[in-house]
Amino acid sequence: MSKEKRYKWRREGYRENTKGLLMVNTGDGKGKTTCALGLMMRAAGRGMNCCMIQFMKSKTDRYGEHESAEALGIEVHTMGDGFTWDTNNPEQDVKTSRETWALCVEKMRSEEYDLLVFDELVYVLDYKFLPLEEVISEIKSVREKQPHLHIVLTGRNAPQELIDAADLVTEMKEIKHPFNAGIYAQQGIEF
Repeated sequence: MSKEKRYKWRREGYRENTKGLLMVNTGDGKGKTTCALGLMMRAAGRGMNCCMIQFMKSKTDRYGEHESAEALGIEVHTMGDGFTWDTNNPEQDVKTSRETWALCVEKMRSEEYDLLVFDELVYVLDYKFLPLEEVISEIKSVREKQPHLHIVLTGRNAPQELIDAADLVTEMKEIKHPFNAGIYAQQGIEF
């Protein structure tokens, strides 16, 4: 669907009458990215211009969300080198994080979007690949100029400063996970 066609569904005066939210999906449970994707699907259905930037998922892989997002006209940029739980090359991880953050800043400052999702950014902050103060400061600055802009950040171990800066924080808590029973990631569920 073209951008022009999508925008006809957005209600009159949308940007002027919207209070953008900074949302954080965190916790040790499954569903942080999935929740953000569901929100983008809802927003796209209302004609909002959405973009997701993924920090850690490998730029060479193609996930189910990419297929769905394309069909809905949602922009997705997968920028990572693959998950880096125990990194062997922290310099490369910092470099990739810095390049990905530069794209986030570009998208935030462009004034083209209604909803931006920075998937796995909270992991990057937890691993200290980017300075927390810089990220929070840039987001606050952009939100002052674009009060309608919604931003979602995902990942485990959200630092207290980020929680304090957010308008909405959701913690996914693991109760039971199939991995613990020997069931590995499944197509359509995890990727």
